Amino acid sequence: MDVIVLKDSAFSPWAELESFQNQYMQNHTDFGATATFVGTMRDFNEGDDVLAMELEHYPQMTDAKLQSLQDDMHKQWGILHSLIIHRIGKVEPADPIVLVAVWSAHRAAAFDACRFLMETLKSTVPFWKKEYLVDGSERWVEKNTLG
Repeated sequence: MDVIVLKDSAFSPWAELESFQNQYMQNHTDFGATATFVGTMRDFNEGDDVLAMELEHYPQMTDAKLQSLQDDMHKQWGILHSLIIHRIGKVEPADPIVLVAVWSAHRAAAFDACRFLMETLKSTVPFWKKEYLVDGSERWVEKNTLG
């Protein structure tokens, strides 16, 4: 089972994982490893204090790219199940922005696939980010941070 969710409100990564497992995995005993990554918003970027951020996207492009990433991950690592949740809309410091989780028969595949999903999502999925700075100014984020 693979699920992709774009949320326009705050979410609890741990509640989402529990919900996914309760809803989709109750009859699955085929996995031996689960790897997760949770990304949260920082209150600084490029040397400036940030109050909030707005994440925008074009749904058809975003959905297609996320689905393609899941397909690539399955082909390369034979992952059994995956979950991607990404925020859109207004986000504030310490809010979770992204949850990536993968279930696999073995830990190496789970770790590798989780890292692949997160790094590739960060660098290739079309999300546009506008930061609202403490000094009252706004700016579009031109590049993603490394690792």
